Amino acid sequence: MSDNQNLLAEQRRALILDEVRRRGGVRVNELTRKLNVSDMTVRRDLDALARQGVVEKVHGGAVPVVEASSHEPGFEAKSSLELGAKEAIARAAAQLVTPGSAIALSGGTTTYALAHRLLDVPDLTVVTNSVRVADVFHAASRRPGSREGAATVVLTGGVRTPSDSLVGPVADRAIDSLHFDLLFLGVHGISVEAGLSTPNLAEAETNRQFVRSARRVIVIADHTKWGTVGLSSFASLEDVDTLVTDAGIPEVLREEISEHLADLIVAGGADVAGTD
Repeated sequence: MSDNQNLLAEQRRALILDEVRRRGGVRVNELTRKLNVSDMTVRRDLDALARQGVVEKVHGGAVPVVEASSHEPGFEAKSSLELGAKEAIARAAAQLVTPGSAIALSGGTTTYALAHRLLDVPDLTVVTNSVRVADVFHAASRRPGSREGAATVVLTGGVRTPSDSLVGPVADRAIDSLHFDLLFLGVHGISVEAGLSTPNLAEAETNRQFVRSARRVIVIADHTKWGTVGLSSFASLEDVDTLVTDAGIPEVLREEISEHLADLIVAGGADVAGTD
């Protein structure tokens, strides 16, 4: 990190969080030099990260909050986080969908935001293991004056997780019999080493089946998911065709991601494309 004086606050905090996680802790005076900002700015950033629950402030600096890799937050707990980023990602991801496509949406709050953006795309076939996503399309179909060409929605069966996804053998068999043009995949965590991961073992297997059944895999994840590792990995970065993230992702991470992915879309910022 060099001269980052003009970074937006969210970008600066993403850089700080990456530094904390990578090094296991940082001191305030180190961050002021690396970011070229004031001591007060760094302390405000650490306060904001501490309120988000991703760092713990200690005397003179901060250390990462180590969350159990098997901890799975509920849908409501996640739905209030990074709302602006999720909406920006949903808008960008919706532009990848053409009328008449067969698409799959996994569970998660970002795919839930995307579902709302797809209501006006005609003649979609939507396969999902998310109760929340299915409810979005079901509610739209019951509104007065609903038009022709509304999405056909297939909801897999399965066992319900805290994030309101249906997983397990029933869901896996249903997905295995289908083929999708596009898969929009929400993730708990993403990293170079662990790839895509989740704290739920059954959900990992269901997500593996989603990936196997899709012609194109599109991960939609805000910048806070980068560097997070859940209990079980279910795909490598090489299995991903496109990552749609938000402008909070620092430039240094964009460059790292682009080394492993063919296509990186930064919603609300400049697009970065790798090579096929």
